[in-house]
Amino acid sequence: MSEADIQNSTDLTGKTAMITGASSGLGVRFAKVLAAAGARVVIAARRADKLAELADVITKNGGTAHAVSLDVNDFDAIPDFFATLRDDGFMPDILINNAGMNVVKTALDYSVADYNQVMGTNLTGPFFLSTEMARHHIAQGSAARIVNIASVGGFKVLPGLTPYCTSKSGILMMTKGLAREWARTDINVNAICPGYIETEINDFWWKTEGGKKQMAGWPRRRLANQSDLDGALLLLAGPMGAGMTGTSITVDDGQYI
Repeated sequence: MSEADIQNSTDLTGKTAMITGASSGLGVRFAKVLAAAGARVVIAARRADKLAELADVITKNGGTAHAVSLDVNDFDAIPDFFATLRDDGFMPDILINNAGMNVVKTALDYSVADYNQVMGTNLTGPFFLSTEMARHHIAQGSAARIVNIASVGGFKVLPGLTPYCTSKSGILMMTKGLAREWARTDINVNAICPGYIETEINDFWWKTEGGKKQMAGWPRRRLANQSDLDGALLLLAGPMGAGMTGTSITVDDGQYI
């Protein structure tokens, strides 16, 4: 590899990256990072107002953002969703399955609706988004990258979060399974397992005595930063990740050493 290749190792110019759950939290960060690396970004979520704000920020910074409404639980709409992207010239080469949620209840208090919502958002939606995008690229014989955002909860029991951990464990096996099925295509499927990072869905917890006690039990006694995920994201989405598929990268600031 030449020096120029190394310098261009995170260049995504000419690529289109789609990020689900892009209206808040990690999704916003991922969209900004991928746009800064040169990719056109398709930002997808349910909250159109938040997407419009993000698209404006990316555009003002010299990037290209295409905001689209998407409910990842509307599985039947996914084929038409990708057909529309293709017709609009925004068929993604890179898919970041970031949309996720949790219902904080003990297992005995979970309803069927709670369980289906968690599993649909965190696992079933990403499965059908991945397969539908792959269907296009396999037919075209073109390359694609899928990066699933899992969690340390995929391999570590997080007390009181059983359905969430179940969904993230499923994402890790889905990553391996799809990577194996598509091994003879140019579609790479990998996952990132973040540790605890403060976002709008958990910020309340870290101010409580329970949250402070949990943080004090980690080796570095701190939350990870959103920016800590940038390297893994750019590796798996970019040229340097060409030889990686079926891999899960843990980025938890040593929380679960």
